[in-house]
Amino acid sequence: MKNSRLPRLTAGYGFIPILIFLAIWEIVSRLGVVPRQLLPSFSQVMVEAFDLIKSGVLLHHFFKSLVRVLAGFAVGSLAGLICGLMMGWNELLHRSFSPIISLLYPIPALGWLPIFILWIGISELLPIAIIFTCSFFPILYTTASGVRSVDKNFLQVARTLGQPEGRILRTVLFPLALPSIFTGLRLEAGMAWRVIIAAEMIAIPTGIGALLMRAESLIRMDIIIVCLMVLALMCFSFERVFDLLEKSITRKWNYGRNYT
Repeated sequence: MKNSRLPRLTAGYGFIPILIFLAIWEIVSRLGVVPRQLLPSFSQVMVEAFDLIKSGVLLHHFFKSLVRVLAGFAVGSLAGLICGLMMGWNELLHRSFSPIISLLYPIPALGWLPIFILWIGISELLPIAIIFTCSFFPILYTTASGVRSVDKNFLQVARTLGQPEGRILRTVLFPLALPSIFTGLRLEAGMAWRVIIAAEMIAIPTGIGALLMRAESLIRMDIIIVCLMVLALMCFSFERVFDLLEKSITRKWNYGRNYT
């Protein structure tokens, strides 16, 4: 009985520190411990968020960022997944491309920004290319590592039973590599939002990052905090979506992380 109630209690208690933090924030701001220009109260931030939504400013910049993240992440993830499966499955491809991937993978996504500006220019394609780069290399790496870490005995059994290589890849190798694949997807889903905000702050005139920089130039701390809240919410939401997707897909194979 205690075990069945524990997750419910834990989830409820998780909101308590957040409420305490917000209460302290409100009190500190209202007492003037920190100047309101530098730390507006939580209620003031919420009023400004409502005004930004009502005026359409926040939604305009948010959807600009959202479309860029979805486009870049979808294409980069798919390309990384396909290339990772091929490199993990084929030893010759792994030996051929692993050295160059190892050299390019550690480069931060924003490190490519000056090159992409010269190649692409300041356009809608620029942030999508940055997100593509941010997603492609990590997902390729985690996918290839996941495929290569699959127990070879499973593959040998499938071959002994006369299964063709394509079927082994689809029904044995890919399902067993899914936990590693979803780990890469989950981590990079949140990272894509962090990267797009930084890219928009540097080179793009629209989006949450651009709104953030505009608020900084006007010393509008309330708008800055609203933008940071949107960023935190989207990072959490994207990571949570892939977490739930992983649970629903891998549960039928009864493996992966312990979800009970």
